[in-house]
Amino acid sequence: MSKSAYRHYFKAPEPGQPLIFAFHGTGGDEHQFTGLLEGILPRAGIVAPLGDVSEHGAARFFRRTGEGVYDMADLSCATGKMAGFVRAHRQGHDGPVYALGYSNGANILASVLFAAERLFDRAVLMHPLIPFDPTPNVALNGFSCLMTAGRRDPICPLPLTERLAGWLQGQGADVDLALHDGGHEVRGEEIARITTFLQAG
Repeated sequence: MSKSAYRHYFKAPEPGQPLIFAFHGTGGDEHQFTGLLEGILPRAGIVAPLGDVSEHGAARFFRRTGEGVYDMADLSCATGKMAGFVRAHRQGHDGPVYALGYSNGANILASVLFAAERLFDRAVLMHPLIPFDPTPNVALNGFSCLMTAGRRDPICPLPLTERLAGWLQGQGADVDLALHDGGHEVRGEEIARITTFLQAG
């Protein structure tokens, strides 16, 4: 898969600095998290693809047939495409590789984590919704992951968030689950945890 598989924002990392992949939520775009990441790690590189699926004009990374009901065949195709895109951008990079995804972006990121060899050194899953049981992946043993979510999130119910965290821990991943008392919105305390997590890498 080529680097041009998705329209994307790209900023080259300074020598030895991390390369961060950023995956937007439904209706977002490739610029949704660039400012945030540049503030957290100003010398890092950023690769931020734009989802190539339109849902009533809102960009996404894979199709769904309803809220929380995924087109699993399309998700499988999108996962393979995204993994190839990540591999292409990783080639020749000699620093660490991080990833951050929010909502639908967290879901495609999680699906890549489930299906592929370890492509990232650490990842942030913000408000993910995985309504299925992933296939075990031994590559996640020792993997470092921050999950953030709202306890009252109507889109990503807390039990499914906790189930995903438990599944990742069952694969041997080091999971930090950071919850706030709100819903699907991103809160300041969430940003603070993300900042600490990425800067600690």
